Amino acid sequence: MPKITFGKVLNILIIGVVLLIIGRYFYMKPRFINGEQVPVIQAQLKNGQAFDLSDLRGQYVLLDFWGSWCAPCRKENPELVELNKAFGTAAFKNAKGFSIVSIGVEDNAARWERAIEQDGLDWPYHIMDTATSLRFFDGKIANDFGVKQVPTKYLLNPQGQIIAVNPSVSEVRERLSAQSNN
Repeated sequence: MPKITFGKVLNILIIGVVLLIIGRYFYMKPRFINGEQVPVIQAQLKNGQAFDLSDLRGQYVLLDFWGSWCAPCRKENPELVELNKAFGTAAFKNAKGFSIVSIGVEDNAARWERAIEQDGLDWPYHIMDTATSLRFFDGKIANDFGVKQVPTKYLLNPQGQIIAVNPSVSEVRERLSAQSNN
């Protein structure tokens, strides 16, 4: 019978941890990459109006998957508010404008609405994506986009193509500044 040493156990443990980290990276990675068209989003906004993402063609669009329960999302919200103030009415060289579409991965509408109010998310496009089963990221939109964690972001060009996957707010600001007429 082969002798099991501490070194062999440690090597197996290290290999297992590396495989776990690599597997988690690929599992948590969003579904789409730069240059791809996004799926259709048709939903109801917080105010009850119908929403169709294709209506925003011609604009830069930041799709922001977030949650009222998500501490990193809530911490980032003030930056998004500033981004919207800076570019929500800006003129661009090749686009009609800029919009943020916030997609709340939620199971509690009251908590979601309270977070929008508390964080001052004053843009018009707020969608609640409720899970359809016990899996939290099983809402239609999150599922269509392969979202498995929040925050997840996609920046779209005026043609509706993805130009950045999970960009930081400062990266979005840089891209928009480069295209702004200001």
